[in-house]
Amino acid sequence: MPNKNYFDQQTDSAMSSKQHVPPTDIPELEELISRPTDAVISTMLHLSGDILVLGAGGKIGPSIARMAKRASDQAETARRIIAVSRFSDSASRKRLDAIGVDTIQADLLDTDQLAGLPDAENVLYLAGHKFGVTNNPSLTWAMNSYLPGTVMQRYRDSRVVAYSTGCVYGLSDLTHGGAVESDPLNPTDEYSMSCVGRERIIEYFSRVHNTPTSILRLNYAVEPRYGVLVDIAKMVLAEHPIDVTMGHCNVIWQGDANAMALCSLAHVSSPPFVVNLVGPELVTVRGIAESFAKLFDKQVRFVGTESPSCLLTNGQRCHEMFGYPQVPVQTVIQWTADWLLRGEPTHDKPTGFQVRDGQY
Repeated sequence: MPNKNYFDQQTDSAMSSKQHVPPTDIPELEELISRPTDAVISTMLHLSGDILVLGAGGKIGPSIARMAKRASDQAETARRIIAVSRFSDSASRKRLDAIGVDTIQADLLDTDQLAGLPDAENVLYLAGHKFGVTNNPSLTWAMNSYLPGTVMQRYRDSRVVAYSTGCVYGLSDLTHGGAVESDPLNPTDEYSMSCVGRERIIEYFSRVHNTPTSILRLNYAVEPRYGVLVDIAKMVLAEHPIDVTMGHCNVIWQGDANAMALCSLAHVSSPPFVVNLVGPELVTVRGIAESFAKLFDKQVRFVGTESPSCLLTNGQRCHEMFGYPQVPVQTVIQWTADWLLRGEPTHDKPTGFQVRDGQY
């Protein structure tokens, strides 16, 4: 079943977006991204043990740790939520400490520090390296292929949810409707090859130690501070031309991705349960840019021609397991436009979604 084309159904999404109020500042945004769904609360109610979040200082980690904490509290289930990172952003660590998440500063590549981390029945593995692969490929391979093996051995007796990426499929023909989980992997560059390495190593140790695991091929999470939508919105605001060669993509609201990831703890298996973590719509770069142009009252200029192949994944299995995302794309577009027009901060980390050769 191919993905829906979002911009053919803009009216319905726009109607549903009226039910959502845009966040006005960082505390409101972080509350929204970490707001647990009923399904997450139910998962936490029936799940035993503490939850350890490895790589918790990045773009995803703080909000998923906070959601796990909030859902556990609402389920009245006593457990520790432990967030581990180098925490180069001390403010992020302080915000987690303030809500009762236990934080540990550690370098996961240091085997002694990894060995010294607390045991936990549940592990969320978020660590990885993408940007800078061209200048430092060895670090990319160490983070994406070596480290997963050491983590899987250290936490062989845990349930493990490991993040991956839709890049492992390579470019997919638009007529195919996006890669499905059973499709062969087709890495074409060092980054995507290292990510296939991550999956293979995780699968190997899952089989060897019978470690129940899920692998989540995320593609792409968005919120008003970061993501494909922010990248396009900033270009429209600055009146820069929009390259539409990589003309289509998938996006999913970060809060929905967090909820689905936590719910996947109930579906871990050995060999690993693999699922594309993605929204239901096939969105167009041109359509996104035109939506922002209307909201910003800007003219938009396009360059290039839409390629018949893009980095696309099909989310049918995801939505059958976890339901459709609660926040539609049009809502996130409106929230992002409002956020940028009011001058609220962004992470200032472009996604590189236009890249077709893996040179991040």
